[in-house]
Amino acid sequence: MKFTMQPNSWDKVRKTLEEAGHELVDDIADAECMLFNGTPDELPEIPESLGFVQLHLAGVDAFVDQMKNSSTRWANAAGLYDKTVAESAIALLLAQLHAHKPSTQAATWLQKELEPKTRFLSDDSTVAIIGAGGIGQELISMLKGFGPEIIAVNRSGNPVDGADETVPSTELDAVWPRADFFVLLMPLTDETHHIVDADAFAKMKDSAVVVNVGRGPLVNTDDLVDALRNGVIAGAGLDVTEPEPLPDGHPLWEMSECVITPHLANPLYSVHDRIGAHMLKNMEAFANGETMPTEVDVEAGY
Repeated sequence: MKFTMQPNSWDKVRKTLEEAGHELVDDIADAECMLFNGTPDELPEIPESLGFVQLHLAGVDAFVDQMKNSSTRWANAAGLYDKTVAESAIALLLAQLHAHKPSTQAATWLQKELEPKTRFLSDDSTVAIIGAGGIGQELISMLKGFGPEIIAVNRSGNPVDGADETVPSTELDAVWPRADFFVLLMPLTDETHHIVDADAFAKMKDSAVVVNVGRGPLVNTDDLVDALRNGVIAGAGLDVTEPEPLPDGHPLWEMSECVITPHLANPLYSVHDRIGAHMLKNMEAFANGETMPTEVDVEAGY
């Protein structure tokens, strides 16, 4: 197949695709598919002749308008970040439970003060994975060594391998009071926007910790600030935020109850290493007239 890469040319990807017999072309009008690795504002006009667009992102909410206005098929990078995002979720959770931020902020030895606030994932805890798809499966595997009870929440309610219980997302309100720790992995849609808000926080235990490695707007940031300030929940770990980047001086930066990493769970170097092989599978399926392994449901938005 003839492919193009826009707006950035990635040598590792080019080499992978060319070694598989595909041809790089500069003009999108000559291409049968495109790897797009930029922002929505950089997306070129999509000709009707283009078979599909491969995005380098798993979450494609920023491109939904362009998708709906195009007859072209789209594929995302689902599965590419499973291990790194799952590991990042555990890192954020443990950093919060083990009081890393207040220990560092204090710049002095506060063993007596912080020891009562320190908790452990292995202490008969319950973890709820909200949006238990591919990343959720990887997270379950990583969590097993700590021994928590795991509640998986997905759209269908169909059992998730490794989870102790699977709950459909329509029954999410019943999960908020039950779990000790929450990991948010849902895609961002109209239905999931601000799904974690003041009402959700109020249903949680006051010892709850919320980790968001999904999409920033899953959480109402103002409500999160209020919940942390008022002791409604105990803590948060964020790799994604709303707004993003989180502005300098935002109260979450200084809160000892909140650990933040600046969207580091899906590093670009990892994308460079793996997106080529990922795209090859989609190219093969497309050429055979099949649904691509990571084809986006444009109407659903993921």
